[in-house]
Amino acid sequence: MNRNIFQNIGILNQELLNRYGIVLPKIKSSEKLIKGKLKFKNKVVVITGSSSGIGKACAYEFAQQGAKVILAARNENKLIELENNINKKGGNALYVKTDVRKIEDCKNLIDKTIEKHGRIDILINNAGISMRANFVDLDLSVIKELIDTNFYGAVYCTKFALPYLLKQKGTVIGISSICGLTPLPGRTGYAASKHAMDGFLNTLRLENKRKGLHVLIVHPGFTSSNIRKFALNKNGKAQNETPRDEAKMMSSEKVAQIIARATLKKEKDLILTREGKLVVWLHKNFPGITDRIIMHEMAKEPNSPV
Repeated sequence: MNRNIFQNIGILNQELLNRYGIVLPKIKSSEKLIKGKLKFKNKVVVITGSSSGIGKACAYEFAQQGAKVILAARNENKLIELENNINKKGGNALYVKTDVRKIEDCKNLIDKTIEKHGRIDILINNAGISMRANFVDLDLSVIKELIDTNFYGAVYCTKFALPYLLKQKGTVIGISSICGLTPLPGRTGYAASKHAMDGFLNTLRLENKRKGLHVLIVHPGFTSSNIRKFALNKNGKAQNETPRDEAKMMSSEKVAQIIARATLKKEKDLILTREGKLVVWLHKNFPGITDRIIMHEMAKEPNSPV
């Protein structure tokens, strides 16, 4: 079953496995989901990038589990709609319009949360954007946009929330990516921002281990969301389409359920999808072969830049 994943892309076959002495690890076919209800009753959860995708799914999931959710994003209309929907279903939601690229907005988000609830139990650093272009063709403003949003946005929000999280012995969550652990051609800025997030959060965990802070880094594989539609092209404009089959991807709702369980169980690292786990394992043990696999896969995209 594991071999078929790579045989399907025409790179890793039994002959190649034998030649290099590769024995593929046994990978679980699915991740465990949260069971039961109200597992986060009265916990205060701040979620950045909550107007769509994984952030929006987390908002619904944690609210359903009894949490008081603080919704943060740039799109105020979508935040208002989300807040209303959660509250109509009996949840407890408050939106704070936030541009995580701005230090003052991140401070305001945390200040408003404390003003409303007096505590923070969980911070989910989810706000992020992607890109699709080769670095040689790329306007440098695109790299800055991704680093400012994906990395500095997490740094700013975590900085202001940390004193309150330490007080509650709470949780910091970073929504990284498989490419926070591997390369991804055509996404230099995205991969760089996710590698930076991983380094930041792993070190934050060590610094605060004795203080009871829980740090969870989530590495989703390709997930069905709007991130590819809003991904920036070489000129910094949204591409407004997805180059991949969204129907074959893990849903944002399932990712949110997995995150909720991992938070409850105090896990420190998640690598999602069987394919994602295998790619990370192969990259660690056989980087040369994995480079070929990744290039082959990304080259299959319509109008691929690689």
